[in-house]
Amino acid sequence: MRDVRVRFAPSPTGALHLGGLRTALFNWLFARRHGGTFIVRIEDTDRARSTDEALDAIVEGLRWAGLEWDEGPYRQTERLELYRRKAGELLDQGRAYWCVCAPDELEARRKAALAKGESVKYDGRCRTRGLTAPAEPAALRFRAPHTGRTVVEDLIKGTIEFDNAVLDDLILLRSNGDPTYHLSVVIDDALMGITHVIRGDDHVNNTPRQLPLFDALGYPAPRFAHLPMILGADKTRLSKRHGAASVLAYRDMGYMPDALVNYLVRLGWSHGDQEMFSIPDMIEKFSLDRVQAAAAVFDPDKLQWLNAEYLKRGDPAHLAARLRPFVEQRGYDRHGPVQPQGGLEAVIPHLRARAKTLVEMADWAMPYLTEPVAMDDAAAATLLTPAMASSLKKFADRVKTADPFSQETIAPVLRALLEEDGLTMGAFAQPLRLALTGKTFSPGIYDVMALLGRERTLGRIAHALRRPVTPG
Repeated sequence: MRDVRVRFAPSPTGALHLGGLRTALFNWLFARRHGGTFIVRIEDTDRARSTDEALDAIVEGLRWAGLEWDEGPYRQTERLELYRRKAGELLDQGRAYWCVCAPDELEARRKAALAKGESVKYDGRCRTRGLTAPAEPAALRFRAPHTGRTVVEDLIKGTIEFDNAVLDDLILLRSNGDPTYHLSVVIDDALMGITHVIRGDDHVNNTPRQLPLFDALGYPAPRFAHLPMILGADKTRLSKRHGAASVLAYRDMGYMPDALVNYLVRLGWSHGDQEMFSIPDMIEKFSLDRVQAAAAVFDPDKLQWLNAEYLKRGDPAHLAARLRPFVEQRGYDRHGPVQPQGGLEAVIPHLRARAKTLVEMADWAMPYLTEPVAMDDAAAATLLTPAMASSLKKFADRVKTADPFSQETIAPVLRALLEEDGLTMGAFAQPLRLALTGKTFSPGIYDVMALLGRERTLGRIAHALRRPVTPG
């Protein structure tokens, strides 16, 4: 298995979706597990639907997920003459023929066959005509075998047999000379030395069509492994109605790439009951014989839970780097950099217990990154009474000289104030928390003050006391 070569071959006709990323991931893991080569190949022969924007989004999604490739990205549109030359060789060998059936004729026959309950494959009327240089528009078709059986030894699904009588005479070159998917994919897999084709099981029916092409072109066929489909909770194919389908949409929603990759590897593959895997762990344990044949069901709640676990367990410096773009998007530093004590990294341990996504974490980080802090007006009207304002002022006056400014020096001051004013910790902590963070919920009050530091703590209390006080 030292010479393993696999490929991820998306068509740039839209965004990179979860199913595509999982296919790329399984190929990448298989290559890394066996010391092989992971290739990215862009199948853009459908030039009418392929766009550079979609290509850029695919590449960006793969890079965000950490699936760096060893070769590529290759583009099929850069190899069109190769495909045409190989198609000409098949014609010269009698393994292909010209077809002059017009598109409207083919559509009429297709509808008639459907109405009769017959197969909708091409009826072969040009197969024996022996056309050599048709003057009218013509497509080049493959002379597929129509007798016998094609056997696929699928590495996931096992042995699958197909009756060759149902195989279509595939179009190799369109009437405008453009090569089709089946021709280009077979030539590329062969000439790029692909040893294993790992792709979604929506391609199962393409395999018996492509195997005869490998044979006709004189190429050894790779091994095939077809991955189970991903379904939504309603057991239909995963789509936008089940939630965001684009990989980059999950990035923008605040998901960690490691969490998404971890979740996707468990959609159709398992290693006992283990749920969380580091990348090295995945590489060490991944194997195709543990990929299930049945469809996998996407569970957005489980993905969110897993993402929350990565936020809870992740290295603060790494999380701070991931969080920074979300902070910048919110413009928290538009009036100049405002940093908590110890920088953004220091805030992470105090935010991640509640946050499920980086978006939520950025929202939780707001009080530490803005000045002045935005305050909940309804809470202020309830909590900032004259009596409470008096206690807040006394607290601020007394902690000015706390040295160092830490829980060890602040706590005795706070306890003495509570006893003097006849307050409970809960009664005083809410207005103090509101003054410091603008919210009625936050990390522990001592943690908040430590993150803000002396100057900002005193400044925020003073700012809160300048608000109109609600009679209490």
